[in-house]
Amino acid sequence: MSRSASPSAASRLAEIGAALLGGTLHRADPIDGGDLSDVIRIVLADGREAIVKGGPAPHVEAAMLRAIAAAGAPAPAVLAASDDALVIEILRSGGRLDDAWASLGTALARLHATTGDRYGWHRDCAFGPVAIVNAWTDDWPTFWAERRLLTHAPHVPAAVARRLETLAADLKNRLPARPRPALLHGDLWGGNVLVAGDRITGLIDPACCHGHAEVDLAMLALFDRPGRDFFDAYAPLEPGHAQRSAVYSLWPALVHLRLFGAGYRSMVERFLQASGV
Repeated sequence: MSRSASPSAASRLAEIGAALLGGTLHRADPIDGGDLSDVIRIVLADGREAIVKGGPAPHVEAAMLRAIAAAGAPAPAVLAASDDALVIEILRSGGRLDDAWASLGTALARLHATTGDRYGWHRDCAFGPVAIVNAWTDDWPTFWAERRLLTHAPHVPAAVARRLETLAADLKNRLPARPRPALLHGDLWGGNVLVAGDRITGLIDPACCHGHAEVDLAMLALFDRPGRDFFDAYAPLEPGHAQRSAVYSLWPALVHLRLFGAGYRSMVERFLQASGV
């Protein structure tokens, strides 16, 4: 998730990015994005170009992008990172996801083929002010209950919190205890998928962890509609995936409720109801 930078923030971020690349700034152009981080495109005096992104933890995001690339999935190369900025390569984009579902299915299958030993990630991260807790667990229902659902309970209406607690207490009966700990993108929606023609060129703005692969599938379907080409290229879905989808979709819905307000409460309640609580 990203946003277009204010003029003053863009100017500072551009200078930081140029310095990290050891060059002189020639031009900086804000990029319209999402809502949570400043993003700009810079051109240096020697002609080099790059994307510079702010955010709460550039080193953490840099490690995630490197992990995605190491898995064989497309991601922009990390050119530099500091406590203040992440500098990445510019990738071809401008295409339509509807023209590239097969390519995304292949890319996601490669990403999910990389596995860890447990559930979680090496570092916590955040969507703006909303913390993403990634402490390791050996049990998947425990991870999803404690790291993805109950962390929101103090920040949502009491009636919603009670239903979250009811659902969390029963996850051992709803989720597999130890699914393969796939490498997840963690914020997989159309805005974080770069497309050129019929090919995916990069997965960006990750919030990686190791977990059940269906998490990325549920998030992708939250605002987008993956076509048959996607599923043909990805892999056969596991039995019971449709029943688990609402439980997994609940997490991004809760994040949206906290970030963007009461307009998303109905989405949260819809997924709670679909989860049977």
